[in-house]
Amino acid sequence: MPSYHLRVGGYVESVLTRLDLRGVADPTIGLPRPERLDVDVLESVRSTLEAVRTRGDAALLDLTEQFDGVRLEQSRVPGAQIAAALAAQPPGVRSALEQAAERIRAHHVGQLRPEVTHDADGVSIRSYWMPVDRVGCYVPGGRAAYPSTLLMTAVPAQVAGVGDVVVCVPPDRTTGQVAPVTLAAAAVAGIEEVHAVGGAQAVAALAYGTESIRPVDVVCGPGNIYVATAKREVADTVGVAAAFAGPSEVVVIADGSSPAEFAAVDVILQAEHGPDGLAWFITWDADVAESVTVEIERLTRAAPRRTEIAATLSRSGYVVLVDSPAAALAVANAVAPEHLELQVADPAPLIASIRNAGAVFVGPWSTAAIGDYIAGPSHVLPTDGSARFASALTVDDFVKQHHIVTVSGDGFDALAPAVEALAEAEGLDAHAESVRLRRAARRTGGWS
Repeated sequence: MPSYHLRVGGYVESVLTRLDLRGVADPTIGLPRPERLDVDVLESVRSTLEAVRTRGDAALLDLTEQFDGVRLEQSRVPGAQIAAALAAQPPGVRSALEQAAERIRAHHVGQLRPEVTHDADGVSIRSYWMPVDRVGCYVPGGRAAYPSTLLMTAVPAQVAGVGDVVVCVPPDRTTGQVAPVTLAAAAVAGIEEVHAVGGAQAVAALAYGTESIRPVDVVCGPGNIYVATAKREVADTVGVAAAFAGPSEVVVIADGSSPAEFAAVDVILQAEHGPDGLAWFITWDADVAESVTVEIERLTRAAPRRTEIAATLSRSGYVVLVDSPAAALAVANAVAPEHLELQVADPAPLIASIRNAGAVFVGPWSTAAIGDYIAGPSHVLPTDGSARFASALTVDDFVKQHHIVTVSGDGFDALAPAVEALAEAEGLDAHAESVRLRRAARRTGGWS
């Protein structure tokens, strides 16, 4: 399989694999898929979960020392430290955090559903949505600080009406503390409970509870393969919001109508999160493929996080040539990426064919970075192909629908024969008897 070599610092550091699917009847057949879960990862995660479940805080502190390289006396960050972190932020950063929080909140308020009442044939059904009591937000922090993720998880939970939100974020292995800008985001969002704990052990603490972290009803937030796997493992104990929110993914489709560097930088912006992600560029123009690849090489060479970018591109970086825009969209739907960008002159036909994508960005100015930070919808998106059946994090992930059913006497008379017939057909006599007794009471007037 031909490849494009990226020369970083004078030597070949990573490889973009070239897929030429021109002339292929069905370009979606045989596409490379991300490597499936390593058995060692699963065993490690299960061991971590069990340690926290059985040993509580002691295991949390031990595992934090093992994986993050710092020994803490306690996991919870003092409230004064959170407030001080906000006060210490440069005005531009504080303003950006506040603007992002405002836009995220405004978008998610629009997702709230009103109470609905349906009355027919003597049966009244009242449907309404009740928030869960407590939510745990996982915020990554190993390779970089992610205040944006704190806002993108905590604010939707608050909008949903959750009264108790706790955040877990790994401590910096040098300082032993949570990044100040992440604490500043907590202050902006009004989050008072932040714990310096990350990885699968944080997910375990949120799901099972420890001496210092009360268990939650829903866990949300993205993370590496260990965090994402841990969430899958605890899904029988706690609600897991959205789908598999793992390593970052992007597919960029372009036709040369916007600068090559725009497409190139958007390929590497998700790749800079580090390995295990996915970064694809798709076009039906060989010249565009070449020019974008040259720009990817140039931008990678100059990027401060070129090591992380190169690691992603070498494992899951692809330049794909297809016959047509329709074929490009077919490949994108098969990949079902977390982020999909359409940098094409006429996006409307492609938009109409999108079936599988976590978030879609249209046009030369709609970089996925806008969505990552400030557009409004949560940047916690389905990865690993789960966009085939899942969506971005929304307020629905933090609420339960309740139904209150009230049946009048006349409504009972109208529906009872059907209920009795179905119960008898299923062999559930007590169900049928509950109706027969009431029908007899209705006939005799013995109860009213």
